[in-house]
Amino acid sequence: MKRIMTFLTASILLVACSRNAITGRKQLTLYPESEIAAAANQQYRQFLSQSKVVSPSSNRDAEMVRRVGQRIASAITQYYKQQNLANEISGYEWEYNLVDSKEVNAWCMPGGKIVVYTGLLPVTQNEAALAVVIGHEVTHAVAKHGNERMSQAMVQQLGGVALATALSNQPTETQNLLMAAYGAGSEVGILLPFSRNQEYEADKFGLYYTAMAGYNPQEAIALWKRMEAVSQNSARPPEFMSTHPSEGNRIKRLESYMPEALKYYKPVH
Repeated sequence: MKRIMTFLTASILLVACSRNAITGRKQLTLYPESEIAAAANQQYRQFLSQSKVVSPSSNRDAEMVRRVGQRIASAITQYYKQQNLANEISGYEWEYNLVDSKEVNAWCMPGGKIVVYTGLLPVTQNEAALAVVIGHEVTHAVAKHGNERMSQAMVQQLGGVALATALSNQPTETQNLLMAAYGAGSEVGILLPFSRNQEYEADKFGLYYTAMAGYNPQEAIALWKRMEAVSQNSARPPEFMSTHPSEGNRIKRLESYMPEALKYYKPVH
């Protein structure tokens, strides 16, 4: 029986490994995207109900977040259509909210649910830098990084023969793993390197989407230099223990992506 379950689990993992249509990298995706989007929407509503959401009708920063989010979403939609991959994001219902919090952070859940914290704005300092951040976070969603992280976490947490059983009860597991998918991994050398790969993918394609939206992608370099200055004033683990690349390594990668990103850049006046 154990051999049968092991074979079944291996078969599930083999079938669940697919090549991402945009990045070209193989991913483990155990969950249907529609299920993740539904769970994300529920979590998003709960988060907003418990947070101080800043109204764009009475606040210029909130209006800027919405404007940048709309332009990034429009650029991504156009890009996917050009690649004949519109169906990949057909179920997305984009939302963009500014939340009053000192945390220097932003995120985008599967399905296009975006949040920017007010604590990020003193670091971004301008609209183009904010676009870089939103482009990065949105890429995590459209590149199915959430699904990938959740799938990796399930395999890690539940192990071999338990996986097949767990997959029969996906909704509960999805709810439990959704928010954790955006946190730190727990295994150096297993989850963490994948997370750094995801970060570099989000940097690369986020830079492209920023340029397509009419924002100067070169602002990313100055932004991450400011991020580096902020991080130097706070305790953080060395890169090999972190899900995120160091700012120095990130800047080097961004510089290598820049020539291609600039090909997409057409300023919007």
